[in-house]
Amino acid sequence: MVESVRIDKWLWAVRLFKSRNLATEFCKNGRVLIGGEPVKASRMVRIGDHIVVKRPPLTLTFLVTGLIEKRVSAAEAVANVTNLTPQEEIDRMHQIRESAFYTRERGSGRPTKKDRRDFDKLDF
Repeated sequence: MVESVRIDKWLWAVRLFKSRNLATEFCKNGRVLIGGEPVKASRMVRIGDHIVVKRPPLTLTFLVTGLIEKRVSAAEAVANVTNLTPQEEIDRMHQIRESAFYTRERGSGRPTKKDRRDFDKLDF
């Protein structure tokens, strides 16, 4: 079994990001923290590490419970990560999804100027 894995590989393998490149970009921009410190994509992650991912407007917290290098099925991926995100953050995510911007009827055309202003008012 592997002792450590690159953080960008792990984030991608446990399906927190759609692509490894996206995980690398988040690391470069200082949006991935281990122990409160921003990390580079090459940082090695170990079992027991607490990882914070800042995806505005949310801050997600995870605990590493297993190490994998390759993308696996969703059921296997869940076994390697524990979500420690506070309930307030999860409620906030649901609130944003239910906002006016997300409730627009699909296929109703281009957003109006008012729709755009309403979207810009959201706290990202």
